[in-house]
Amino acid sequence: MSTPDPSPPSERVEPAFGGPSAEATRPAPAAAAAAPAWADGLEQLGRDFLRERRSERRWRVFFRLLWALLLLTLLVLLIAPQIPSSAPSTPHTALIEVRGEIAADSEANAESLVGALKSAFEDQGAQAVVLRINSPGGSPVQAGIVNDEIRRLKALHKKKVYAVVEEMCASGAYYIAVAADEIYVDKASLVGSIGVLMDGFGFTGAMEKLGIERRLLTAGENKGMLDPFSPQNEQHRAFAKAMIDQIHQQFIAVVKQGRGARLKETPETFSGLFWNGEEAIKLGLADHRGNLDFVAREVVKAEDIIDYTPKENVAERLAKRFGAAIGSGAVRALRELAPVR
Repeated sequence: MSTPDPSPPSERVEPAFGGPSAEATRPAPAAAAAAPAWADGLEQLGRDFLRERRSERRWRVFFRLLWALLLLTLLVLLIAPQIPSSAPSTPHTALIEVRGEIAADSEANAESLVGALKSAFEDQGAQAVVLRINSPGGSPVQAGIVNDEIRRLKALHKKKVYAVVEEMCASGAYYIAVAADEIYVDKASLVGSIGVLMDGFGFTGAMEKLGIERRLLTAGENKGMLDPFSPQNEQHRAFAKAMIDQIHQQFIAVVKQGRGARLKETPETFSGLFWNGEEAIKLGLADHRGNLDFVAREVVKAEDIIDYTPKENVAERLAKRFGAAIGSGAVRALRELAPVR
């Protein structure tokens, strides 16, 4: 007689087909959680990596576009001033500014001013050209080139030229102004200084005190003329004086040609003195009082004013800022120890 099984029938678990029980095959809770956490971390790492790559690509594209835009802007700024407008303009007064020192490496240089004059005269809408001057003068060569070109363009295009003086119109600036048909000034403007100078320094006394010896070798007996570190040679001094006297006579001839019978010459007219605007009118060095707006409105009869003055572009400003102008100035200082102006 068999003994009955003490456990209730409903609670017995028999293995199926001789395999392990369900409890034996169920994974442990810790192992089941570990696999999903590892997979999630790897997936997150992949997403972060892709996000960083996309961000890097976007920034790379952005900076490339930015550089392309900057280069395009620079190119436009370089080319735009050189492209004349072909559209017909309405009647206006053409303005050209003559400001600061007149020199080959300044803004008021002959090349720039002549280019502006040609553009102004060739524009069919320009009724007349006004030179607004505020300059102490400068190179007689640069001033002479501008004077000659004004007279040539006036004869070619049959247009009037007026000079309007602000604070100062002296020396080389007046050399340019006398090419105008009329000169307008303010009562307190400074006008004149019809003369030529050549300046420099002598360091021989200082060199002797410091015990410095000058060693100058020349091929040609006059090659060291006006050397500031050598004693002054009277023969060289006389030669230089004769040269600037000739340039002075050229200046006087240009003034007489430009002013004609209006000029009331006195012994001091060509002495290098300058006068205020009121006195300049009395002496015939100027014609009337008036500013730019007055001349455009009342004389030219074209109130609309268009500025033809050449503007320095971005590249030129950068070149000067980073040493181009300094370098050229140093070379000029070495080559021109005694400039004429």
